[in-house]
This record gives sequence, C-alpha cells and structure tokens, in this order.
Amino acid sequence: MNLRNLFLIFLVLFSIATFSQENTIGEVKIKGAKKTNTLFLKQLLRTKKGRVLDSIALQKDVIRLKRLPAISDAYFQVLKAENNTHTVVINLEENGTLIPTINIWTTTNKLFSYKIGLYEYNLFGKNITLGGFYQNNGFDSYGLNFRAPFLFSKRWGLALNFKNWKSEEPLYFGNETANYVYNNVSYEVLGMHKFNFKNGLNFGVTFFSEKYQYLTGATAPEIPQKLDLNKVLYKLIYIHNNLEHHYQYLSGFKNVLHTQFVTANNKFQENFFIAWYDVFYYKRIRERGNWSNRVRFGLSSNQNSPFAPFALDNNVNLRGVGILVDRGTGSFVWNTEYRQTIYDKKWFAIQTNIFTDLGTWRNPGGEINDFFQSKNLRVYSGIGMRFISKKIYNATFRIDYGLRLSNNISNSKGGFVFGVGQYF
Repeated sequence: MNLRNLFLIFLVLFSIATFSQENTIGEVKIKGAKKTNTLFLKQLLRTKKGRVLDSIALQKDVIRLKRLPAISDAYFQVLKAENNTHTVVINLEENGTLIPTINIWTTTNKLFSYKIGLYEYNLFGKNITLGGFYQNNGFDSYGLNFRAPFLFSKRWGLALNFKNWKSEEPLYFGNETANYVYNNVSYEVLGMHKFNFKNGLNFGVTFFSEKYQYLTGATAPEIPQKLDLNKVLYKLIYIHNNLEHHYQYLSGFKNVLHTQFVTANNKFQENFFIAWYDVFYYKRIRERGNWSNRVRFGLSSNQNSPFAPFALDNNVNLRGVGILVDRGTGSFVWNTEYRQTIYDKKWFAIQTNIFTDLGTWRNPGGEINDFFQSKNLRVYSGIGMRFISKKIYNATFRIDYGLRLSNNISNSKGGFVFGVGQYF
C-alpha cells in the first residue's frame, strides 16, 4: 500500500471520528421534574448519554413524555458542550396527579346519585396509577384500580382491577321492558406490553360473577326473574397511538381493537365472543380549534337474549339518548365534534363545542341489515362546554346537551350529559 492510499484512509477515518464526536450526546438533563423520578424518565427515553444525537428520536421522546399523566408539556434544547459533544436538556411542566372525582346525576329510583373517588396517577414518581371509587345510586358500588405500564421495564407493565358494581338496569325482550338489579363482582389481571413508540398490547383475564334480580316491569316464562352466573373473560387489546398532545389540543390518529371471549355456560347466555374497533382522528384547526372524531364498530355472538352486550347509553355513545335505552349484538357509532377554546390562560381554559352523535344497532338475534334499518338509527346533535385545568391531569369538566334529530319516538328527545374528561 503506497503512501497516498494510507493518507486517504487516515483522512476518511479522521473525518468519521470527527463527525461522530461532534454529534455525540455527552449528557442528558431533565429540568422541571419535581415529583416525577428523573431516573425513571431517562429509562423511557431513546436519547441517552453516549449515543449519536438524533433529532427525530428527540422529537419522539418529547411526544412520549407528553403522553404520560404526570407531564402536561415538554420541550428539548441541544447545547454545545466540551470536547465537541452536546448536552440535551429536556424541560418539563408537571401535572397535578392526585385527583378527586365527584359525579352527581339523577336516576329513576333516587332523587340523586353520586360517585366519589380518589386517584393518584404518579405514585412513587413513576407514573403508576392507584385509586378507587364509591358510588351510590340507590345501591352501593365500589372499586380499586392499580395500573403500572412500566412496572418491569419500559416495555412491560401490569394492571390489577377489582369492582363490585350494583345498579338498576332495564332489560328488553320483544316490545317489553323489565327493570332488574344488576350486580357484577370482578377481579382482573392484565399484562401490558409496548412493541415500539406507537404500538402496544394489553392482555389478561377477568374472573367475575353476575347477578340479576327482578324489580318491576313485564315478565315472561322464558325470562328468569333471578340469575346468578359465574364467568371468565379473556381479553386482548391492541393499541396504535400516533397522537400528539399540547395541553387541551390533540392531533393525529389512534386505533384501538378490543377482543373478548366470555365463558358463560347457561341456558340464557352461552359462551360468547365480542369485539369492537375504535378509530380516533383529531385535527388542530388554526390556533384554538380542534376537530375530533371517534368511529366505533362492534359485533358479538348473535344470541337472541335480553342480556346483549352493546348498550345504547348517554355516557357511552350518544349524548342525549338517555340511560341504558336499548341493547344489541352489534353497534356502529360515529361521534364528531368541533372544540373551540374561548378562554386560555396558563393554568385554565374554557372550550365550547358543537357535536353530532350517530349510531345504529343490530338487534339481538337480528341480521346485518339491521344496521341499515331507519328504526335502529339514532342521531343526536348539540352543544357543550368544557372547563379545563391545564395543570391537573384529566381535569376537564364537561357539560353537553344533545337534541334528537332522528324520528325514533321510543327514545329520548334530548337531555344534558355531565362528566369528567373529554367525551372521547
């Protein structure tokens, strides 16, 4: 090898070494984390000391942090350091994460009902959720929830849930209606896995019992007045999340596929399968607008039973329709709304919104063409308000009034819907 070739090789190696050194991360600093554990946050980041500086990875890390309940906003700075390295500074704004919940509403069997709870969304500074609730709607209900998506590593976590739920619910058979006391006691264990930045999987099992006790209304020989069932539910949830958060604003897509198989061997409800697919799309409109959409399509085993799994309800799918108006073995729902921020300060914001909720159902034991029957179509539209704390996680109080647009005389003409958190 001649001297000229040796010189060229040396020049190339020197250039590579110089380039790599100039783009190497010498230190990663996190500022603004008062309650959140900084070592925990650094474990979640792709940006680490000794790696080559990558602006795309940095942008993804910021989005990843803003998805955490403990973080309301984040941004990064890159500073030139000694020895031709760079210091990456990630600046955070934290959320308040110890959140009480209070809901009050009217029911048919009491003057008013209420639900109170307390949740910590950043236990030990590691974005672990722990909390519970008590509800009284004429009956006592309560539950406990534990969720630690990064318990074992940045990819593996665990969720544990217990619920003892009791309520008065209508059951529908033919053109008749009966009211039952429904009691569900469940124990759930879920594994949580993140494949990458956008995709994840939750999977697990729920052991539960269901009890139905007749109260009032129509009766039929084939419909029991008392049921006591033990069931096992196997659950698989796939999540694709490509959303970007900026305080109360969202942009991008999110898709969630829920699948469940329930063992329920009895003459009123056999083993059944249920699945539904949610597509969320959000678009930022200028500085203060947000167009928001949710499309849900679901199917279950098509048994002709009053205990069908898909419910038509104010708090789930159509604002203004009423509480547990009907049930079905298939569901198609499109919720769309435009949110406009009319007041926005450092810690508090107010939004108005205009919405339309459209849904159609397959009747228990029915056909696919039930979705296209006008008698099964429900359309509600209306307006609402949002009162948002920008410094407390999920602290959005919403009020909506939905008015019926479809010609279904059997369901509500409209009404108010209250809740905590955005509707979707």
